Amino acid sequence: MFNSIRGIVTEKLIDSVFILSGGIEWDISLPATDLSRLPPEGDEGRVYIWLYHREDQMKLFGFADPDRRATFLELLKVEGIGPKGALKIMGGINQDEFERALETEDLARLEAIPGLGKKTAQKMILALKGKLTTAKAIPQTPYADLVEALVGMGYDRRAATEALNKVEIPAGIIGTEKERLLFKEAIVLLSSSS
Repeated sequence: MFNSIRGIVTEKLIDSVFILSGGIEWDISLPATDLSRLPPEGDEGRVYIWLYHREDQMKLFGFADPDRRATFLELLKVEGIGPKGALKIMGGINQDEFERALETEDLARLEAIPGLGKKTAQKMILALKGKLTTAKAIPQTPYADLVEALVGMGYDRRAATEALNKVEIPAGIIGTEKERLLFKEAIVLLSSSS
């Protein structure tokens, strides 16, 4: 539906920004760490967004880049973390440090994030370890949809990407048949390595 909003930054608050675009001033909530990466008031900026919609409210959440939005969406999958909680967590730690804390299971660092307790930090480690490594650290593959499907099944993003890159498909097999074989063989590789 929406990917991003580009426009003039009219006002920056503690946890939100106003952006004027196409005659509409958008009120977008975002983590403090992302707010500091936006240009100053009066300059043009771009915010990657996600629309929260319920029967009684609509709210736009914004992020400095697509990786930050992906982190937010993964946090929402953790039991007990809603949109406001996810923003608060993301505002208390930068992306690299957050990923490192999850990968090394650094419970003390996660608990140091304001408002985050031990139980929620443990849930985050269980749910997110291996899923937040940013694209720049992961080998690339032309099969991003297959990677996402494998991650959705619980496989580590890096391992899924590497498995897809290792699979060799005979020449002449194309389209959906090729994707089906890639997916099947990647699962076999991932299962044998775990």
